[in-house]
Amino acid sequence: MSKLPFSPAAERNKAPILERLQAVLPAQGAALEIASGTGQHVAWFAAGMPGWRWQPTDFEAQALPAIDARVAEAGLTQVAPARRLDVMAPQWPAEGPAFSIPFDAIYCANLLHIAPWATCAALMQGAARHLVQGGVLIAYGPYLEHGVPTSPGNLAFDASLRANHPDWGIRQLAHVTEQAQHAGLALLQRHAMPSNNLLLVWGRQT
Repeated sequence: MSKLPFSPAAERNKAPILERLQAVLPAQGAALEIASGTGQHVAWFAAGMPGWRWQPTDFEAQALPAIDARVAEAGLTQVAPARRLDVMAPQWPAEGPAFSIPFDAIYCANLLHIAPWATCAALMQGAARHLVQGGVLIAYGPYLEHGVPTSPGNLAFDASLRANHPDWGIRQLAHVTEQAQHAGLALLQRHAMPSNNLLLVWGRQT
């Protein structure tokens, strides 16, 4: 049995997210994953989308060896070594050589509610810099929406986040959309996902 770091939530949601990615994305391309965490998502997605090349990243340097170990354990060859990426940095990644090619897709799950609000603007600006023309930023996680009742579970989750850190909390989709627009990105698709999450697809404004 693997002794690698393990996220029960990532294990639960990886299959429905992959199903949606397969519907949203073409058969091949290059993807950047932000906040890869345990690496469970990137390993699952790479196995399920063999035409895609993946670049996993994480802010925590200590997470990178485990991501690489999980990829190696799965025998995947189209996943690059994980790199440290600070979304707030003006260059991605801030350490070592910058990414040499733009990406067809940037994927980020469960980041905005456990990071300061300024991270949202930085994510949108960075995605705009690193996406090819026609590329998409795909964000997964919980959001608050005007006119859409918030589930009791998400209300409790939001309260617990704010109790743990004053800069955390589930974000209003309207506020996220505003930051995306400042970066030249528009919301192209909204998909309801299990456990009161959303999968959002952003692309360049036309």
